Amino acid sequence: MSSSGCGNLGRALCIITGASRGFGRSTARDVSRLVKPGSVLVLVARSGDDLQALQAELAESEAGRAGVVVRRVVADLGRMEGLEAVLRTSKEAFTEDIDHVILVNNAASLGDVSRYSKNFTNMAEVDSYLSLNVSSSLCLTASVLQAFPQRSGLKRTVINISSLCALQPFRSWVLYCTGKAARDMMFRVLAEEEPDLRVLNYSPGPLDTAMQAEARSITADPKIKQSFSDMFAQGQLLTCEESSAKLMKLLLEDKYTSGAHIDIYDV
Repeated sequence: MSSSGCGNLGRALCIITGASRGFGRSTARDVSRLVKPGSVLVLVARSGDDLQALQAELAESEAGRAGVVVRRVVADLGRMEGLEAVLRTSKEAFTEDIDHVILVNNAASLGDVSRYSKNFTNMAEVDSYLSLNVSSSLCLTASVLQAFPQRSGLKRTVINISSLCALQPFRSWVLYCTGKAARDMMFRVLAEEEPDLRVLNYSPGPLDTAMQAEARSITADPKIKQSFSDMFAQGQLLTCEESSAKLMKLLLEDKYTSGAHIDIYDV
């Protein structure tokens, strides 16, 4: 069942959330090159135009010409109908010769980092953040596992795109740190419960993305804000392509402990 040493991810159904830009977009490109013909990528994001452009790009790529199918789902994963749309498309795309189901939980938002913890008195605001960043991740994962249950010949891999913020507190980042810590524990529990499942919490490192630019501009804590600005100015931010390549290495080698939190600098 292990794809270790075979150089590909099998004939896969791969669901990637937050696929329209940044790390999710790079992951989609890399996965498309590492799956066998007959594989299906289900790309999920809120931005329809960006998703359509990515779908067109992949269709014209070598993977597309070799028979890798790309489906796109424009959805807000913070809402039940968004999750249902992802599941419906995934079920329709699944064929009996698929031997690997991969779910990449990448969709996330930064939350309001312009305020400190003591300023979050609006429960609806906090609930909304947790709905997109925590609840949807659990419910989508559970739905995918139910839709594609364990059976002989089918490997299942669930990846949570994590962060150093899951392990360390960052001042004025209470929502983001809380969401990332909750997700890490969620997938650690899942790994304990489902020994047949391959579960990975992957921390992609400080990436040069729109989210990082937002963090540099509005983070309330001056030291945190300065550290991000310095990393950007000194060229210490990583490209999404660099980080995605490390994730692919982990998946192909398939030697990680299920449920582990692995940082890009440890790969």
